[in-house]
Amino acid sequence: MMPFALTGARVFDGNHILEGRAVVVENGRILAVPHETDLGAGIERRRIEGLLAPGFIDVQVNGGGGMLFNDVRSVECIRAIAQAHRSFGTVGLLPTFITDTRERMAEAVEAMRAALAARTPGVLGIHVEGPFINRERKGVHNPDYMRPMEEEDLRILTSLQEGRTLVTLAPECNGMEMIARLAAAGILVCAGHTAGDYDTIMEACRHGLRGFTHLFNAMPPFAGREPGPVGAALDSRGTWCGLIVDGHHVSDASLRIAIAAKGMEGMMLVTDAMSVTGTDLTHFELHGRTIYRKDGKLTTGDGTLAGSDLDMASAVRNSVTRLGLGLPDVLRMASLAPAAFLRMDHELGRIAPGYSASLVLLDEGLHVRQTWIDGDSE
Repeated sequence: MMPFALTGARVFDGNHILEGRAVVVENGRILAVPHETDLGAGIERRRIEGLLAPGFIDVQVNGGGGMLFNDVRSVECIRAIAQAHRSFGTVGLLPTFITDTRERMAEAVEAMRAALAARTPGVLGIHVEGPFINRERKGVHNPDYMRPMEEEDLRILTSLQEGRTLVTLAPECNGMEMIARLAAAGILVCAGHTAGDYDTIMEACRHGLRGFTHLFNAMPPFAGREPGPVGAALDSRGTWCGLIVDGHHVSDASLRIAIAAKGMEGMMLVTDAMSVTGTDLTHFELHGRTIYRKDGKLTTGDGTLAGSDLDMASAVRNSVTRLGLGLPDVLRMASLAPAAFLRMDHELGRIAPGYSASLVLLDEGLHVRQTWIDGDSE
């Protein structure tokens, strides 16, 4: 495949916004980021306008394009979800399978195995959120399926040889040995839907816990004498927190305080998106319950939040306009931070030689104009 150069846009390389640079792409990788004036005469130039940045990475995506991973455990469903989110700048994601039966969880893992073997664009692995969570903090998850992890679950979850596997669990319900075994097998373990106290969560971090799923949500609130999971998340080093910045899941002030306490490098944007993303659907079904879409949020009939009506481009805009964060920091929260969490920051999250040409082009309002995944544009 002949190399080509993207020219005319400002370039955010993962650290700084650069002017007058070209991005040279060959065989799906970034070959160089030279000054435009240094480009050779023989290379194909593709002129673009706006801000070219590393594409967004979302580690928590339940659905999109009218499809929900729990409902349709297939390569076709995974492809449809990835395609729907690509329209909003997401070039890498973990389709997320929430609390369900062991049999359906195994089917989801097998579907992901096939999707990875087929090199489905944008698919980086699977996120299994539950059923190994605490009933006290169930959120919209079905308590009928919740249980501690057993040996057969461990076998299923460690069976993928490609991509990344992320498991969200409640440490207090599963024990430190199980967390350590998952981590030793290369599984990314996050605490979520947990009522564990500070000491328990910090002990889990010492046994391999790597992050926190949708910080603040489905966990006890931070308190002066009981810091709980939120306090552990902000006090632990080398862990990452998923943030849903939609104005509904967490107050803007709480998000700003959390970021100030932990630091930008430990924070990553997530959507927790459901099937409605990329559609005009006003409702859908989840485990036999109707979920309603109204006023920018998704709720059950009794008002319980059920995922989010959010995409990554909106999360980026919200982080700038609602939280008042600088654009470079926000773009890192949407790309480099999740890449580091996934142990993929050697190939994703930067525009630099050797990195994947998985990119997003944004206009002045931070809306998506174009995306590339491994050099292929859309």
